[in-house]
Amino acid sequence: MRVVVQRVSSASVTVEGNIIGSISQGLLVLIGITHTDTMREIEWIAHKLLNLRIFDDDSGKMNRSVTDIQGEILIVSQFTLYASAQKGFRPSYTASAPPEFAEQLYNQFVAHLRRITSLTIATGRFRAMMSVALVNDGPVTITIEKEADTHSSISA
Repeated sequence: MRVVVQRVSSASVTVEGNIIGSISQGLLVLIGITHTDTMREIEWIAHKLLNLRIFDDDSGKMNRSVTDIQGEILIVSQFTLYASAQKGFRPSYTASAPPEFAEQLYNQFVAHLRRITSLTIATGRFRAMMSVALVNDGPVTITIEKEADTHSSISA
């Protein structure tokens, strides 16, 4: 699972001319899902998002989380986060999860966040052509990735 997190003073998602999700101060989260993602990655990323200290404290240091400031979160699915442009000029999306699987995990991610926090969680619309507007505050943009544990290791 890969997310791009942007600290915003506002953000919104529009589909077919209608704003379907909007937030004020908080996080815009673009989320990409790959074939091996599970609830384990959802839980890890959600915990990281709620506790990531990228908001200024009274001294101007990034020392507060979205939870600390009682901010809001806008989650937008973006399969292109797993694009590969290593060969040629047309990106390959083979690392992106198939839409049916990705939609299921996206919905689980949103539901999990709503279960574990009282913060406002807004969303885009899965598989829709969306226009995303934001005011990046800082700017602060961070990429976070949690790869599935595909094997276990035993250490002596």
